[in-house]
Amino acid sequence: MTIQEKITQGRTFLGIEFGSTRIKAALIDETFSPIAEGSHAWENRLENGYWTYSLDDILNGLRSCYADLKRDVRERCGVTLDNLGAIGVSAMMHGYMPFDKDDKLLVPFRTWRNTTTEKAASELTELFGFNIPQRWSVAHLYQAVLDNEPHIGGIAYISTLAGYIHYLLTGERAVGVGEASGMFPINGVGYDREMLGKLDKVLGERNVPFKTEDVLPRVMTAGERCGELTEQGAVLLDPDGDLKAGIPLCPPEGDAGTGMVATNAVLPKTGNISAGTSIFSMLVLEKPLSRVYPEIDVVTTPDGAPVAMVHCNNCCSELDAWVGVFGEFAELFGIAADKSELYEKLYKKALGGDSDCGGLTAYNCLSGEPVIGVDEGRPMYFRAPDSKMTLANFMRAELYSAFAALSVGMDILFGRENVAADTFTGHGGLFKVEGAAQQLLADALNTPVSVMKTAGEGGAWGMALLAAYSVNGGETPLAEWLETSVFADMGKRTLLPDERGTRGFAEYMRRFVKGLNAERYSGK
Repeated sequence: MTIQEKITQGRTFLGIEFGSTRIKAALIDETFSPIAEGSHAWENRLENGYWTYSLDDILNGLRSCYADLKRDVRERCGVTLDNLGAIGVSAMMHGYMPFDKDDKLLVPFRTWRNTTTEKAASELTELFGFNIPQRWSVAHLYQAVLDNEPHIGGIAYISTLAGYIHYLLTGERAVGVGEASGMFPINGVGYDREMLGKLDKVLGERNVPFKTEDVLPRVMTAGERCGELTEQGAVLLDPDGDLKAGIPLCPPEGDAGTGMVATNAVLPKTGNISAGTSIFSMLVLEKPLSRVYPEIDVVTTPDGAPVAMVHCNNCCSELDAWVGVFGEFAELFGIAADKSELYEKLYKKALGGDSDCGGLTAYNCLSGEPVIGVDEGRPMYFRAPDSKMTLANFMRAELYSAFAALSVGMDILFGRENVAADTFTGHGGLFKVEGAAQQLLADALNTPVSVMKTAGEGGAWGMALLAAYSVNGGETPLAEWLETSVFADMGKRTLLPDERGTRGFAEYMRRFVKGLNAERYSGK
């Protein structure tokens, strides 16, 4: 069967993921290979003290991304995209979107990047005996209650970004269990009923006019179908009117879940690290953690298995800014440096630096970083008078800074909890330069790190796989389906930690931790 026939007969699967800086669409066929893609660049902004995207940003971005995909299909395959086997939507996890009974957004979307819910997160963690990070939806909701925000009385339901887009396309207020686990604690494949009861009691004492479960979306698991594309949803996605209604959708998921799927990391002792605007590690647990750690979230895989998550708000933004500066420097000499080549040369230059960066230390905190106790973002860099200030050492320090906060949380899992990891699989933009960030991360974690040939495909591809699984998975468990149907012949490259590099990173972290008070103070 030709690609053209697969497209016209609806035998392809679409994943759309709303990332922090790019909305991406991935179209795959029944072999799970990408056949077309689309994208739309966007940026969050700080407004009235909150990181946000407007509804216009969201809807225009969705349409622009799909239009770019449709154009790519036409150019590559010579046909108009009008049918699909299934669709899946994912987005940045967490955040807060409260709506009234008429579907009006009551306050601008508050994204995962906000660190404005410290009091709520602390009180909920104590109430539940379970770590509630600041970015979780329930923390945002409860902080609004504590602050007596006037919109509380009008809330009919709350959503994440993925859940909101899914609702626009299908009319279904539901999310996948992995996405739900970043809104409220999960027990099995549903919200933890004991914790719901505890919160409802507190809300009742404050005269809040709803029960928590009544405003949360329904929880579904991977493999289930979660509504169909409505006529209105089809027009929203494709204003040209070519796309047919009635296409099934799988449960919407967060970027953590799609990362696990895209890296085949849903079995115990498997993990993945997603590195883009933010960086986070996911490690599927064999047993529960012994205690609550504020640095570690407990979420789930898309099929409900418990996962230890270390989430850091900052990763590549400061690196990207410096690459831009070096690009400007090249232009001064009349050199129009290709951006991809800049990344390639600078990242590989870092590999030649001293293992401890020659005494250079960098902090990449463009926004607050709760894992290391930083409330406000202030990128910073320091060195001693006798440090070796070279380009290689500078770039290595900047790359190390992308992993530094993450390593603080991972040290807890490895050192205090004795959690085992067979390997981590990296994916996301940081790993596009072959062997650079991958080797430094293996050194930082003292654990093998693999990168698959699909590392650059990212979450949109993972979401397309979940869409395909909802149609083709049958009764096969997700982990088995991924292993036998998708990744059986997938090429990957694994790098082992280098002893010298591991020692150098440990020395870098000694300086990093020692200088944290200066980083914290700089934001005051």
